[in-house]
Amino acid sequence: MAGRGTEKHPHGADRLCGAGDRVYSRAVRRGRVSRTDAEAVPCLLELALLHPDPDDMDWLVPTSPQEVMTRLLRGVYDEVSASQRRVGSAVAAFEWYAGLGRQPHAPATAEGSAIRVLDGLSRIQAAMDEATEACTTEVLTVQPGGIRREAELTEGLHRALALRGRGVRMRDLYTHVARHGQGLLNYLELMGDTVEARTLDEVIDRLILFDRTVAFIPANAERTMALELRHPALVEYFVTVFERLWRLAIPLTAPLPDTGIEGISHREQSIAALLAEGHQDAVIAERLGISVRTCRAHIARLSETLGAASRTQLGVRIAQVGLDGRTRGLPATALTAPE
Repeated sequence: MAGRGTEKHPHGADRLCGAGDRVYSRAVRRGRVSRTDAEAVPCLLELALLHPDPDDMDWLVPTSPQEVMTRLLRGVYDEVSASQRRVGSAVAAFEWYAGLGRQPHAPATAEGSAIRVLDGLSRIQAAMDEATEACTTEVLTVQPGGIRREAELTEGLHRALALRGRGVRMRDLYTHVARHGQGLLNYLELMGDTVEARTLDEVIDRLILFDRTVAFIPANAERTMALELRHPALVEYFVTVFERLWRLAIPLTAPLPDTGIEGISHREQSIAALLAEGHQDAVIAERLGISVRTCRAHIARLSETLGAASRTQLGVRIAQVGLDGRTRGLPATALTAPE
């Protein structure tokens, strides 16, 4: 829309300079302005926002805002149409180039679908349902966090029952804290020997594997986005991670091993190992699936049991009695140690 002379006023009618805004506003309010007042803003004449008054050439009258808006919208529409034509041309050109790389013997699954981003809970649920329907042999899952809420267990119950009906075996990994949830115990009782569950001090983030061909992992902290992975190398990597954790885990039906130190629980042993690694309370709580308040209560009991008057002294006492995991072979340490 800019006309001649816009080098001095590099703007359009949609974003006037300060002086132009003041003069045009005055012209709209009063119906006209003198040529003298408009001399400092030639952009208003160049953009056809002001034009001479046919009854008195010493005065300028404004173009109505409605007409200016119509003119602007027409220009925007023309720009959008031109952009759409360019996009269409680019897509057509590169679709032709993409066709050059297709081989008759190429697999049906395109490379781009080996990693698919699922944005939104509805898309995640739909993809999970699709994978469930196609699954015929095995499902492996890692479920981080603490006690499983009834809502979480109910959310995927229809898929679990469908899998059980087809004879699909399931193996689930939880944190030790999940043992205290009645909802999980009820779920496992309902599923019978179709599901085998084990627990660890801490596990990796959520992971679901179907038939060792497709994996699902979270793509953001809120878990409103997920990645669907079908690349064989990625899937095999996650299978290996799962199997190594599974070997370290303790069957849900088996009791947790005694710590060998009077007055120290298994959970406090795990907290001690993470304290020895230098983690803060919030990080320890998240990794073990407990609240920060509960974590700090355990730390207080540890300090009392070990006779430590400060956090620094507690760290020393943890090392002295072997609770740092270096000599006792704790599962928490085994999770981070290379094999």
